[in-house]
Amino acid sequence: MAVKVIAVNKSAGFEYFIEDKFEAGIVLEGSEVKSIRKNNCNLNDSFCFVRRGEVTLKNMHIAVYDKSGAFNTRDSRRDRRLLLHKSEISKIVGKVNEKGYTLVPLKIYFSGALVKVEVALCRGKHTYDKKQSLKEKDIQRDTDRRIKEYA
Repeated sequence: MAVKVIAVNKSAGFEYFIEDKFEAGIVLEGSEVKSIRKNNCNLNDSFCFVRRGEVTLKNMHIAVYDKSGAFNTRDSRRDRRLLLHKSEISKIVGKVNEKGYTLVPLKIYFSGALVKVEVALCRGKHTYDKKQSLKEKDIQRDTDRRIKEYA
């Protein structure tokens, strides 16, 4: 199946150590799907939580579709339910209850005609970890630049 990436949470890789990834479906309305097809969504500042055995995506922005008419007056940052298997949810609940783990959405994409969200179990980074990852990124950029100049 063709995978078309719509939005990526770039800050997640900088803020967290990514431990385990899951693919989840998402419950949307028709106008929201149309808005996502036009790339009018944003994962910044969004996060997931588990309540009563359901995983919910909070604070993801999907712009109101302009041609939807007067019937669509939904909030653009409403809570959206994620669809995962019970075994995956129980694994997530076990890890999230441990100290330091959180569930973060990484990207939203189309898998065929279905909208999917990639969520990850993450541990938070300390400031010294963030400085180290910036240092490694600068070294990698410098070596790539030198290789390009040499070739």
